[in-house]
Amino acid sequence: PLIDLQTFLKLTKAVQSGGDAKSVIQGGICIVNGEIETRRAKKLYEGDVVTFNKKTLDV
Repeated sequence: PLIDLQTFLKLTKAVQSGGDAKSVIQGGICIVNGEIETRRAKKLYEGDVVTFNKKTLDV
């Protein structure tokens, strides 16, 4: 695994803080590879696609 979802959202500046990332992920707003993801520690791999707030981020 390259990185966990919460850290990825913080590093890409998709969210302001870890607390924001937690709220977004647990709120079901974050989509990984076309499926809603609610696990903060979801491991992301090269080639995964994260969609959040109408933005698509490639891992």
